[in-house]
Amino acid sequence: MLGLLRFVPFALLSGVTTTLLASTLTTASTTDKVTASAPNWEPLLNNTHEYVLSNGLKVIAREDHRSPASIFQIWYRVGGSYEPLNQTGVSHMLEHMMFKGSNKIAPGRLSELIADFGGESNAATSRDTTYYYQLWSAQYLPLSFALEADRMQHLTLPAEEFDKEHQVVLEERRMRTEDNPQAKAYEQFQAVAYTASPYRNPVIGWPDDLAQLNREATKAWYQQWYAPNNATIVVVGDVDPETMHQLANQYFGDIPAKSLPHVAPPIDVAPLGQKTTQINLPAKLPWLMMSFAVPGIKSPTEPWKVYALYMLANVLDGGLSTRFEKNLVRKQNAAAEISVGYDVFTRGDSQFMIHASPTANTTITTLTTAIWKELKAIQEQPPTAAELAKVKSQMITELVYQQDSIAHQAEQIGELESLGLSWKVFIDSFAALEKITPEQVQAVAKEFLTEQRLTIGELRPTTLATTTTTKTAQKPSTKTPSINSKAVD
Repeated sequence: MLGLLRFVPFALLSGVTTTLLASTLTTASTTDKVTASAPNWEPLLNNTHEYVLSNGLKVIAREDHRSPASIFQIWYRVGGSYEPLNQTGVSHMLEHMMFKGSNKIAPGRLSELIADFGGESNAATSRDTTYYYQLWSAQYLPLSFALEADRMQHLTLPAEEFDKEHQVVLEERRMRTEDNPQAKAYEQFQAVAYTASPYRNPVIGWPDDLAQLNREATKAWYQQWYAPNNATIVVVGDVDPETMHQLANQYFGDIPAKSLPHVAPPIDVAPLGQKTTQINLPAKLPWLMMSFAVPGIKSPTEPWKVYALYMLANVLDGGLSTRFEKNLVRKQNAAAEISVGYDVFTRGDSQFMIHASPTANTTITTLTTAIWKELKAIQEQPPTAAELAKVKSQMITELVYQQDSIAHQAEQIGELESLGLSWKVFIDSFAALEKITPEQVQAVAKEFLTEQRLTIGELRPTTLATTTTTKTAQKPSTKTPSINSKAVD
């Protein structure tokens, strides 16, 4: 099932989860005809406070007093899509080195220190962002500010630590991509689907780029991008917002801003026709990949279209009763599994992706034909009002129950802000989704789900070379690999 716009609204209304659900879902009958009304966002707006320091650092603090826990996140506006040719993977490599020592903290000690106080820490790099977090009792938040201010300025990148961590990252790539047929096929497919956009590159880096990456290049990347005016701090939990503002000033206020390079948004070239790729790898099962070039929220297009595309994705693959699952998996037995992916919130153009595995008695060609039949059906006849209402109601339920955590709240704020959008965009997005009509869903299906915009790829299994290879070959996942588009820890 798709997440709500991948990271859009979360259940943040402290202490009123049940009330929110009751006020937003109205069952019209015992059938699927369910309608939804917009939640009351006023408590969320009142509990979220924004500050900007004189050096450009943005601080967003949200009160959520349901428990004494808190999460601190610092987001940097840099990731895989910012990297130049022949230097892919440097953002992720730097993320690893951020745990390997600064002026005040010995290599590896930061994670140990946080664990000593019962906390959890980690980081992730994506196409557009890199962020670090600590999840622990709110009383330790001053330590979060101190630790992050220290490594924003004083990372040491010891040569011996770099050499060791470099090998760790190379092994991470081998495990996640080289030894996973679907992940490796997906990586190759993305490089074909995107023509000029840096989204074509894997966040973890291409093998040759990663192999030659050195300490000097990583240090230069750190010095170029890690600055207060390129960062956003997000704190959610049992906090006093003004105290968070004061802590930010205390620990980050004297760090000077930097002159940041201009990086163009990843807008791709207009597609001129269908692209096809066949990927031959040792694997047990074939796998179909279809991807249509579509706009993202920051692409030069009418905003309603991205929301209609998202609704279309949910109509096709938004649960067990939606079209792909009902028709292709259960009724026709053409697909063993099938999924749809679409990121609305990106810095540039996006892709509307369909991935599927055929059943034992179905060929890739037959499965492709069956998928096209479903797409043509929605192009010729819009979804019913009841069908769309059900999708909207599922999205609200997801909002209330599946994202009720301070970590998800912070991630939603940080990611939106790091894309150059306000965190409040999710409220506007919710209203925009509510307004989408069946005819608009049909319209974007006609405009964007065409052969001209299509890249189609097939993972074609080759013979597993040896008994040893057969034993170690990873069983193909039923989930879409996302090395390119999602965060790499």
